[in-house]
Amino acid sequence: MTQTRFHLIDGGLSTELTRLGADLSGELWTGRVLLEDASLVEQAHRNFAEAGATVVISSSYQLSRQGFEEIGLTASDARTALLNSVAVARRAVAGTQAKVAASVGPFGAVLHDGSEYRGDYEVDQAFLEHFHAERLAVLLEAEPDYLAVETIPNVVEARALAKVLSEVKIPTWVSFTAATEADLWSGEPIAEAAAAVAQLENLIAIGVNCVAPDLVTGLLRNIGTVTDSPKIAYPNGGRVWDSALGEWSGQAPRPVIEYLPEWLDAGAAWIGGCCETSSTDIHTLASVALGDG
Repeated sequence: MTQTRFHLIDGGLSTELTRLGADLSGELWTGRVLLEDASLVEQAHRNFAEAGATVVISSSYQLSRQGFEEIGLTASDARTALLNSVAVARRAVAGTQAKVAASVGPFGAVLHDGSEYRGDYEVDQAFLEHFHAERLAVLLEAEPDYLAVETIPNVVEARALAKVLSEVKIPTWVSFTAATEADLWSGEPIAEAAAAVAQLENLIAIGVNCVAPDLVTGLLRNIGTVTDSPKIAYPNGGRVWDSALGEWSGQAPRPVIEYLPEWLDAGAAWIGGCCETSSTDIHTLASVALGDG
């Protein structure tokens, strides 16, 4: 068997769906496509698997009972969608070596206002524990290979997730989103958030996602001050998300692949992309993951 230098995660599902012509407008984002044309979601996942990704992340990021009820759908609709998000990903990777990670997005994603990029939603830990436990119970029924607990922007949510995930056996990674090399979007130290989840028995990696690529090395090193766990990094393309306009703006930095040596040196064992990275970008990373580049 070929020895890989790192586990290769997929890229931005929203980006790949846009390439396929999907309409992501509205509150549910990629979840809207899952409801309206699941075949497009399946194709996007398949594109990543065929590009060389060893893990694809389900379209459940923005799916929850609360979010569905807020826009006039039902708890039953939410349950069906959560289960289907994993089933669609599973069909997409059939015949490949890729595994499926169920996306567990932050509470802020349900608010549909970019709160996960501010970390300022004002709810307590008990509320967040209930929110995540309810959704996780459904996702676990779908039997994904991993849980991708991602885009967590503050310490209180990290602590809530640590409590809920302590009862879960499935292999799990936890990734945070941050404003600087040291701090989450909430302004709290990423090391404090990492310490909150670092002792989970089922933790396979801890790191960052949907952050600017030039912040990754510093963030991983800060996380490394509190845990020796393998690190994970799947940044966005490097531009700035404008939640009011619903679009990315600014100039992207150098290509993600150019950062790889320093990320590997900082302990990254799981690497991929988030928003604004496509299956083409993952294909570029694939040869490096296999030690060919």
